[in-house]
Amino acid sequence: MEHEKREQSEQRGLFEQRKNLICELVADEMYVPMKEKELAAFMQVSREEREDFREVLQALLTEGRVQVTKQGKYVKPDANQPVGTFISHAKGFGFVEIEGRTEDLYIPEDMTGGAFHLDRVQVALLPGRRGARQEAQVVKILERGMKQIVGTYQQSQNFGFVVPDNGKIAEDIFVPKERSKGAVTGHKVVVELTSYGDERHKPEGRVVEILGHINDPGVDILSIVRGFDLPVEFGEKVMNQAGRVPDEVQEADKEGRMDLRDLQMVTIDGEDAKDLDDAVSLYQDEAGLYHLGVHIADVSNYVQENSALDWEALERGTSVYLVDRVIPMLPHKLSNGICSLNQGVERLALSCLMTINEKGEVTDYQIAETVICVNRRMSYTAVKKILEDQDEAERKEYEELVPMFEMMEHLAAVLRKKRHKRGSIDFDFAESKIILDENGHPTDIRPYERNTATKMIEDFMLIANETVAQHFFWMELPFLYRTHENPDPEKIMKLSAFIRNFGYHIKLTGEEIHPKELQKLLGKIADTEEETLISRLTLRSMKQAKYTVECTGHFGLACQYYCHFTSPIRRYPDLQIHRIIKEQLRGRLKEKRIEHYDERLPEVAKHSSRMERRAEEAERETDKLKKAEYMEERIGEIYEGVISGITQWGIYVELPNTVEGLIHVAALPGDYFCYDENSYEMVGQNTGKTYKLGERIRIQVKSVDLFAKTIDFMIPEEDVES
Repeated sequence: MEHEKREQSEQRGLFEQRKNLICELVADEMYVPMKEKELAAFMQVSREEREDFREVLQALLTEGRVQVTKQGKYVKPDANQPVGTFISHAKGFGFVEIEGRTEDLYIPEDMTGGAFHLDRVQVALLPGRRGARQEAQVVKILERGMKQIVGTYQQSQNFGFVVPDNGKIAEDIFVPKERSKGAVTGHKVVVELTSYGDERHKPEGRVVEILGHINDPGVDILSIVRGFDLPVEFGEKVMNQAGRVPDEVQEADKEGRMDLRDLQMVTIDGEDAKDLDDAVSLYQDEAGLYHLGVHIADVSNYVQENSALDWEALERGTSVYLVDRVIPMLPHKLSNGICSLNQGVERLALSCLMTINEKGEVTDYQIAETVICVNRRMSYTAVKKILEDQDEAERKEYEELVPMFEMMEHLAAVLRKKRHKRGSIDFDFAESKIILDENGHPTDIRPYERNTATKMIEDFMLIANETVAQHFFWMELPFLYRTHENPDPEKIMKLSAFIRNFGYHIKLTGEEIHPKELQKLLGKIADTEEETLISRLTLRSMKQAKYTVECTGHFGLACQYYCHFTSPIRRYPDLQIHRIIKEQLRGRLKEKRIEHYDERLPEVAKHSSRMERRAEEAERETDKLKKAEYMEERIGEIYEGVISGITQWGIYVELPNTVEGLIHVAALPGDYFCYDENSYEMVGQNTGKTYKLGERIRIQVKSVDLFAKTIDFMIPEEDVES
């Protein structure tokens, strides 16, 4: 099997080499456009390799790295005919996301060219604009993005149709009776598309799997899992390989490692965490310097490159934390066993050992392969009780560790102050924890707030990630960085205009903004009524962080060097850089391995970023579903919330438990209301009554749409002015 995987890896490498060769040829000034047959002859492709060559060309077309003319000749991409991913809208129009382009392209309803949601398409730019977005027309569908759709089956007399769960898919899927697999009305099904439809015909498909009835426990979340194509079960080869992993650290694996088993250290996690991948240690020397150790599970010792386990972990990219389940990146045998830094057992680790002074500066550090043994498995709650609450019973229980915790609290504050001084932005939102019963039904939604313990661990992980990233940047070796670009100037201008309504302002240098300005803004709004609202809008004005091979800095953290080193059990980029670190420590990062990583890492970065987005979207959808289900039982109840958003179709109100609902503009009482986009207010045309962002408001739960995962509010009758 290892031989098979190695072969696959070599084939992938050859495939990428051929792609790059063709791109270089087509981009050359001396290149004369050629058809496939001419290209194959020019590149001396044998008849046996012709099919592989065709696949390479198709991959380049799909990626938009080459284009083909009407005459069938291959040319370099035309800037006016870019390639991207089509994102459909329920109303028929759509957008095309193009890598490297800040704004999506707007595709009018009559210009979609039959494109379906997530198709790879080539577009032609049009002269018109829709707001800030350039308009375009789909001229070619290069690759279908969706092969299967999850939805609810509806039965008619001689046929059926599937209503997609994904609200972006505008049309139902027609299913002939003989292809329904016996599904009945109310079944959640997976339907495979056999036709994507056209102007006169609906998309058509066949039922390939019945997930269960819409009301069966767990089927709602399972539908989301399948809808996002999240892999749940591990294949036989992966499980067999995991089964061969030992339960205890082998003597041979300890050889040559730094022995830290006598160093006092702890893990600090949530009560229900089972995959403990980071431990911390701290002591102070006679000179008053702090010696902070961040010890990370050495997962790469058990997940070898190109093994079945490795390919599966790469494919998944990340563990997914849904409201009722965790879909792990690695089998439990590893994530909860040999790779988990459990109390009182020997474990292999990669340790970042830092010497830090009272100013929070890392004056010295060492990255080493180590053997460790965690003294105590601590929870955030227990550490909070010790430090914040000064709980006597808890302090007695962990008496021997209390001095270290107090020292940790002090050092974390020093590190946080230093980060704050350089402009690091700290969003402190109240996240929610949804409590479910045994049937998956939500019984409570509680705000989950950070405390001293959670912030402390966060501070230590951040400094370790920065230290490792900086070390490898200056070594000029291939590496994976976590980068965060500067915000889009247009979004910052909008934020600047908006906060003026509240009497705040941010200083801009041309079109650029320093993170310190946003940090100052968050400091000014702390503990005000508008804090959550402005914090959210500030966050929305920023770009998403991603994985890259270039170290371009992290805007949000206001640092030049950053990576993800601390969670290899649940994030593939961390596992990937652990391998690089170990090869460098062992002196094996020679020319051939450097070439290998130069070739491999760009795709790992791109894929990991995609998988992270997918996980976030799935997590968001399950939360929305359970919040809607929770509020369905509270129709008619009255709450006080804060206006969190205003649009032309209504007012969004967020409740203290983080549930958000909409008061439709038509449901606003006593007047005809219109949205004023200059003041971001909803204004009554006759009375002048206004609704403003950040304003406190009483609402009544009007209705819930579980299918759309939406909640409608209304103004309570007793609050309506006569």
